[in-house]
Amino acid sequence: MKPGIHRWSKRLRNSFSPSSLRTQLLSRSLIILAVLLLLIGTVQFIVMKTFLYSNQAETLQSQIRGLPKELLGENSWIIRNRFKNEMGTAFVPPSASPPYDESEVGERRPFFFLPDTSIALINVENELINPSSNESGLPAPQLASEQYSKIRKEWDIQNVRAYQIAHDQNGNEQLLVFRPADGPGGWDLMIQMGISTAPLKAIAWRQLTIFISLSLIALGAGLMFYLPILRKTLNPLNQMVQTVEELDAGKLDRRFDTSLGQSEIDRLAESFNGMLERLEVSFENEREAKEHMQRFIADASHELRTPLTSIHGFLEVLLRGAAEKPEQLNAALGSMLGEAKRMKKLVEDLLILAKLDRTPAVSRSETSLDTLIEEMEPQLQMLAGERKVTFSLAPHIRAMTDRDRIKQVILNLFHNAVQHTDPELGTIHISLAVLGGNWAELRVKDNGPGIAPEHLPHVFERFYRSEVSRVRNRQGGAGLGLAITQSIVEVHGGQIEVDSTPGDGAAFIVKLPILSADVPSN
Repeated sequence: MKPGIHRWSKRLRNSFSPSSLRTQLLSRSLIILAVLLLLIGTVQFIVMKTFLYSNQAETLQSQIRGLPKELLGENSWIIRNRFKNEMGTAFVPPSASPPYDESEVGERRPFFFLPDTSIALINVENELINPSSNESGLPAPQLASEQYSKIRKEWDIQNVRAYQIAHDQNGNEQLLVFRPADGPGGWDLMIQMGISTAPLKAIAWRQLTIFISLSLIALGAGLMFYLPILRKTLNPLNQMVQTVEELDAGKLDRRFDTSLGQSEIDRLAESFNGMLERLEVSFENEREAKEHMQRFIADASHELRTPLTSIHGFLEVLLRGAAEKPEQLNAALGSMLGEAKRMKKLVEDLLILAKLDRTPAVSRSETSLDTLIEEMEPQLQMLAGERKVTFSLAPHIRAMTDRDRIKQVILNLFHNAVQHTDPELGTIHISLAVLGGNWAELRVKDNGPGIAPEHLPHVFERFYRSEVSRVRNRQGGAGLGLAITQSIVEVHGGQIEVDSTPGDGAAFIVKLPILSADVPSN
């Protein structure tokens, strides 16, 4: 299989795998939509059923109000006997005695109700009076006595027209409404009318079925439109994945587009770009560090090889018989001692640099810089020999420093000036001043040959020596003094720089943060 086809098939499988972002977004969106539609359908069903029940209750109340007025009058017991004749049960008022006059009853008129309805009378003892039904009616359900009492009480207080749901003797569910037969002021008889809820539920279920069908159609149609939109939305991520797959240590200059129109993707692209920049800088620093390390090892090996070669040569001379000649023996031992001192100094410098690179922290204490230089003046005069040394120190400049490390900085700079000035005509000037009230400037200036401009950027590099202006003589160092000085100054939060013109000497300038000073800034 070709690599391109294999990569495409792999992406296709990954795009629709259960763990892919596309599949998860699609499935979770569908689940949320299905739950929302189910919730909406349930609420719609409940609201629709409640509306239908309330509307039907109003209709039944209107039917009760449409009953003959005699049913609500003083002679309502006569009409109740009509219920006797129509329902097959006698209702005899306390003041009446048989036989009853048919003229009292009047003309018998039939009552017409909606199909699947029931009607009954409830007396003061909350008993149904011979409930029955006509050919198209339903048997009237009987509620508990406490429920009837509660209905009477609510009618008396609030004129409530709520409905009740109950089941009749055949198990049919009915919606019941109630109304006083003698008007709101009398409750010796109450009318109960009910209707089957089956047609109402059928309407509600039909509406729910229609809603579910339309929801499924909408989900299917939405899915057809959602997939292309989802694919287009995830295209920036796919592009980022493709770019990441193409990245390696040699292609860290690639960057992601941060103007894709999606804020989250744009922020992700910016984060990736920042990461790539840091990686690129890290790889570049690592490459430079390797180059420096290789150069450092080569220079250190060269510096160590020179004294070792000299010592080896002197030992061979001694083994050939020079040890028996006192003059040659003393000269060889003296030269070997000098070379050993040079190796010791080189190793010590290397150890100092390694320590500063590994643990740059120093132990600081409040130090008076001017007093520190004054204490070193005898030692500096001795190192200068016949050279002229002058001092210009501002008083009472205090800083948080490591005294021994700052002494090493001054000695390294002074020794560097001694190496590159004439033993008799050379002059070295050391000055200490305040800059801006928060910084102190230590300057060591000599009148040596100076440094050529092309060498200035490299004077603080390890083992670096200019080939013309500052060639190492026999008393010269290995090119580590200025590198050590720079590391110490930077550990103290300061800066070091060099100012030189060929033929006009060189000035090394150290700037250190200070605590206070008693002199104004210049």
